[in-house]
Amino acid sequence: MKPTYARAVVADEAGRIFDHPELAMLGWDGQSWRQPLPEELIQLPKGSDLFVLPGRIPYALDVDRDEPVPVQGDAETGQLQAVSAFVAPAYARLLHPVYETLPGAPDLTLYAYTAVGWLNGRFVVPAVRVDADQRQDPYRFDLPSVERGVRELRAQFPKNASIQHVEHCALVYHCRAAQNFFLGRWEAPLPAAAVCNAACIGCISDQTGSAVEANHERMKIPATAADLVELACLHLQRVPNGVVSFGQGCEGEPLMQPQVLEQTIRGIRARTDKGVINLNSNASLPRIVARLADAGLDSIRISLNSARPAVYRAYYRPKGYDFHHVVQSGHEMKQRGRYVSLNYFVFPGVSDSPEEFEALSALISDIGVDLIQLRNLNIDPELYLRILPEDSVGEPIGILAMIRQLRARFPKLRFGYFNPSRSKMGRSGPTPGQRLALTP
Repeated sequence: MKPTYARAVVADEAGRIFDHPELAMLGWDGQSWRQPLPEELIQLPKGSDLFVLPGRIPYALDVDRDEPVPVQGDAETGQLQAVSAFVAPAYARLLHPVYETLPGAPDLTLYAYTAVGWLNGRFVVPAVRVDADQRQDPYRFDLPSVERGVRELRAQFPKNASIQHVEHCALVYHCRAAQNFFLGRWEAPLPAAAVCNAACIGCISDQTGSAVEANHERMKIPATAADLVELACLHLQRVPNGVVSFGQGCEGEPLMQPQVLEQTIRGIRARTDKGVINLNSNASLPRIVARLADAGLDSIRISLNSARPAVYRAYYRPKGYDFHHVVQSGHEMKQRGRYVSLNYFVFPGVSDSPEEFEALSALISDIGVDLIQLRNLNIDPELYLRILPEDSVGEPIGILAMIRQLRARFPKLRFGYFNPSRSKMGRSGPTPGQRLALTP
């Protein structure tokens, strides 16, 4: 007889991962431990990873007693460890893993941790695909093809420091945007800035003074306009519906390089009218955003962990700007007929609290947001909650319900994960991707 519930997944002392024969999977919605609903579970997406969580005892549901219990090891397994999934790009997680953190356990590294279970012979996770675009599906990247593209452009542009930097990102950090540049497709990066005017708790390129290690090293020398123009025009002229974007994980805040960005945008548009020039940004300097829009910037993706100013400040720790400047940058773009996206960091329990939902709805309405990109916040869940105001977490409505309610309230609002090409900017957004039906 097939099981009617997803079983718990744990790891032994040596890190070997297995499913528990009796106990059921639990997930944490930010406030309560519970079993995932059937509509929340999908097969673990191809290209996802599994992580063992050190110093964390897994909890699961004793189905007969209907209560959470710690999952105990034995002489063969040793002390058991919690396990989490890091889902592939274009998927939003719905529940965190459930565990008890032991004293002295290290903070978790900067990934988005998702509950994981086992059902009908496969790993399952509570997640939803929010963008059908395949531009960063990990299994679509052939490393030899990337390396061949690197060799070709290295020979063609031996003195372009920006292309050399993107080459490093493609080969060392396996950045998908950087790899796409060398594959001649979709969206290419334009990293420009070496400094930032925020000190985000979860910054993936600068963790100075933190016990957590940054995922990679931030660029040390800001880019020149000439190099960026050459990179961008190469990409836009050879890629149909191409996109180039300032503001990458390997850099600081691109608005800190206003002259370089303005010169780059004007230089690109002097040579080609193809494609989209996009800015991924904290949107902290609205006057500069206005200048860039006047120069030809097509779209901006504004990064937010929350539409509530106090929750925003706790994570971003802004220097010399505040939340109202971010909102004003959105207004500056819309007043010039430009495209505005929110890079909205999803964290179950915070993002889907009733208070956050109303604040986010007000922000979408105020700015006239075109697209909301639902991206998982990469951070240790317990660390994140420690730095937020006490009232940040509310009784969650659920991420799926949040999406449904936003759709109902804003019929023209698009949902996704990636910056859209020009051909997609005017279209109504797709419904979050089809979930795999799981029949018990």
